[in-house]
Amino acid sequence: MATEAEATASVVGKSVMVVGIDDSEHSFYALQWTLLHFFSPAAGSSSPFKLVVVSAKPTPTSVIGLAGPGAADVLPFVESDLRKISLRVIEKAKEICTSHSVADVEFEVVEGDARNVLCEAVEKHHAEILVVGSHGYGAIKRTVLGSVSDYCAHHAHCTVMIVKKPKPKH
Repeated sequence: MATEAEATASVVGKSVMVVGIDDSEHSFYALQWTLLHFFSPAAGSSSPFKLVVVSAKPTPTSVIGLAGPGAADVLPFVESDLRKISLRVIEKAKEICTSHSVADVEFEVVEGDARNVLCEAVEKHHAEILVVGSHGYGAIKRTVLGSVSDYCAHHAHCTVMIVKKPKPKH
């Protein structure tokens, strides 16, 4: 029995490309770069890929931790803010896709750590390529914060393309 993703991809005969986004300019740059190079009319008559844009929404407890009395009172407000941020991220992604005349896109918001969410999206959709942006952190920040792109490069079961935003020229 074929999964929904397999059925979708096989019907249109296209491989799946997952693009991971968050509320950073780096991820939106990666989405724009991908659209320009793989989905624009200039890239050819039609793209060989079906596009799935995935955004990970952190859990409220991962944002505030379980810090002492009163934390439970804050959770609904944190959850509300995280939901609003996720909606804004997806709306901006939709605008970017529309501005590049790309309409055949699936958008998903999945709660959890971005590293796991993106690797699971690759599995779910049987993606051939995962595209992520790079924040360009140095070694210390990357070690402390953990690099989503580095994790995905080592754990996703597909090709991982890390798109770096060029540094501005002075």
